[in-house]
Amino acid sequence: MNTNKITDVVIVDDHPLFRRGVVELLNDSGEFNVVADFDGGQQLLDALPELKPELLLLDMHMPELSGLQLLQQLKQQGVEQKIIFLTASDDSSELFAAISAGANGYLLKDSSPEQIINGLKDAMLGNIAMDNTGVTMLAHHLRKGEQPSPESASAQYAELTDRELQTLALITQGMSNKLIARELGISDGTVKVYVKNLLRKLNVSSRLELAAWAHANQPLSETERG
Repeated sequence: MNTNKITDVVIVDDHPLFRRGVVELLNDSGEFNVVADFDGGQQLLDALPELKPELLLLDMHMPELSGLQLLQQLKQQGVEQKIIFLTASDDSSELFAAISAGANGYLLKDSSPEQIINGLKDAMLGNIAMDNTGVTMLAHHLRKGEQPSPESASAQYAELTDRELQTLALITQGMSNKLIARELGISDGTVKVYVKNLLRKLNVSSRLELAAWAHANQPLSETERG
């Protein structure tokens, strides 16, 4: 008998065949239950107070109200549900905008069924639902701005304490503060201090930017340092 908690989900996607496939995938998983699916964001906004799902799965490109606009309205309303994009868009600027606006993940439609299910499960555990492709996209987006040279990045790494380095490594795995605290055997408050220090020392403004920074700026090896 499966005793796992079932997560209620609402899907918003204007492609009916794809939406039907995702509904079947989630309902067959034994982990999720789709309580409603809509082809537009306004339908979700109207129905959400009655449905009370735990997870919202949004497309990015939809007529009338885009996924990003829908996310912004949901955040303005103070919704507590996890919000994840499942989209065909591999535009790094859209990924960055979604995460910056408060999305809990960004998955591509060409992901395998297992990747989608695992991503959603990760999000419900407090992690960020994003595979290596998403992290790479975010890193590429950050590279478009002012990024440190390899030597500068190495100097920034040298400023980090061992605990900060450990915290950064776990952030790149998508772990929440609670999970990092458990992994390192420290308090949530101490993790928050380490994260705050990392944001300041690496000159970024979010956890995902920390992960992307680490992905784009691997420490120089002794040979590379000369």
